[in-house]
Amino acid sequence: MENNKFVIALAGNPNVGKSTIFNGLTGMRQHTGNWPGKTVATARGEFQVDGQKYELVDLPGTYSLAAHSEEEEIARDFLCSKKADAVMVVCDATCMERGLHLLKQILELDFIQDNGTPLILCVNLCDEAQKKGICIDFSLLQDVLLFPVLSCCARCPKDLEHIKRTIHDSVSTTGHYECLDFSPKELARETVLFTKINYRQREQAIDRLVTGPFTGKIVMVLLLLGVFWLTMAGANYPSDLLWSLLFSLEGKLASALLWFHVPQILVQVLVFGVYRVLAWVVSVMLPPMAIFFPLFTILEDLGYLPRVAFNMDPAFMRCRACGKQCLTMAMGFGCNAVGVMGCRIIDSPRERMVAILTNSLVPCNGRFPTLVTLITLFFLAGVSGGAAGSLLAALLLTLTILLGIGATLGCSWLLSHTLLKGVPSSFTLELPPYRRPQFGKVIVRSIFDRTLFVLGRAAMIAAPAGLVIWILANIHLGNQSLLFHLTGFLDPLGRFMGLDGVILAGFLLGFPANEIVVPIILMAYLQTGQLVEMTDSTALFQLLINHGWNWKTALCMLLFCLFHWPCSTTCLTIKKETGSWKWTAVAVILPTMLGFLLCVLVNFIL
Repeated sequence: MENNKFVIALAGNPNVGKSTIFNGLTGMRQHTGNWPGKTVATARGEFQVDGQKYELVDLPGTYSLAAHSEEEEIARDFLCSKKADAVMVVCDATCMERGLHLLKQILELDFIQDNGTPLILCVNLCDEAQKKGICIDFSLLQDVLLFPVLSCCARCPKDLEHIKRTIHDSVSTTGHYECLDFSPKELARETVLFTKINYRQREQAIDRLVTGPFTGKIVMVLLLLGVFWLTMAGANYPSDLLWSLLFSLEGKLASALLWFHVPQILVQVLVFGVYRVLAWVVSVMLPPMAIFFPLFTILEDLGYLPRVAFNMDPAFMRCRACGKQCLTMAMGFGCNAVGVMGCRIIDSPRERMVAILTNSLVPCNGRFPTLVTLITLFFLAGVSGGAAGSLLAALLLTLTILLGIGATLGCSWLLSHTLLKGVPSSFTLELPPYRRPQFGKVIVRSIFDRTLFVLGRAAMIAAPAGLVIWILANIHLGNQSLLFHLTGFLDPLGRFMGLDGVILAGFLLGFPANEIVVPIILMAYLQTGQLVEMTDSTALFQLLINHGWNWKTALCMLLFCLFHWPCSTTCLTIKKETGSWKWTAVAVILPTMLGFLLCVLVNFIL
């Protein structure tokens, strides 16, 4: 106990609802931190009962204290560190025996026995057990174990209040454990009664569809198509509103600075350089992320994402990589920086590095607007708009992304046979039951933990980038701007790749955020000195045609947009996760070389 605060360890197998209980007990009074020497984050939160403070530590899910992964090491180390004043073990009511095995191992810890540390067994998901006809004799279970046993539905406020009260009543007691000779298998047999023979019949039927060798892949592609269509179609209206709001403040901000006698050139730099780029990134980046991440989290809560890993594991195993890499790859669709951080779930350091280095081969939502613009202008010419046009654009975008997935598998194979040689490791993958998502918590978690985190990092880099872009576009050397000289210098290389110097300059200056690549290209073509938008697709198409674009130029740009260096936020995240500038450089060079080679091949063959 520190500062009159009791520390309660929350332990259990994966997918038993520990996090739901943790969120219900602590509300928003939570924070995360890394265990010393580890990259995996642990969640901590507080709650009070009758004025007494409690700190709840949500340990990573583990099947055993004989640790086989970094997450399991953290759970074991914390339990053995004697920092917990009490331990609550959470079990799944639909799979009691597995939870009882972990409970017995915790009971056998020396400090539990020597100190009489209070233990509580919380049997969660009792509502699901009831639906499946599983009956548990809690009275007999408590008579055998001789410490509190709670039946719980983590979504029920009454049950959560009962958990708080039980913790409060237990911390001041000393446990006397005389039940170490029980058999988890026998105890489960005596206390658990199955009244329905085919209680998993419906789940098994769904699993045959979503994990089948043929149907599983079709379902994955259709869900991918649906998520992208909802993201693109749903983001248009809020993006326009946010755009109008932020850019309506531009003139007012400039007037306010002039009223304070700020020099005109400084107003230009701050408002039409720094602020304009920042507003552009926020208005284009925020709405798609605010839609994609909740959709992704809903699939996670439903229990579908582990089935995606199951479907993709054979393909990644042939590449000597880990099946969990497909989950981090899916996170990369929302943001590659989030995908890189998600690679912490991969136990093998070698396979984790493979996943980190290849994550940017799938496009983040920052590249979606550019890809959609190219697809719409050059490959859907003559197709009417509306829902049908959006669906067809989403289909072509999905095919483009499948190319990125294929490149991820190919580069994973290449790295596993060169820089990161090794054989694939084994891992335990549990297919959790299908559950109804908690939409309120999904929105809160996806927005605060992912969307705003990524947006904050991007904004920190976009602001100084706006200064650099304004300087290049408005400072002249001779009779031409520095941006003109830069595009001229890059033009021979761009022509060799089927592009031009302006396009390459757009990608270089768009390093802080992919959302501003096309605006920079338009700024250079129109020589406006500041980022511009063209809402008229016909005028935009004509402008590009007038500057030498054709379908081959658009195809090369599409390929280079798909395969080029990660954005600055992702690069900083890679450096933080790997601790090495060398591996960060590899993560930059790998997709860039792939994009360069593909563009050259298209330019000279087609």
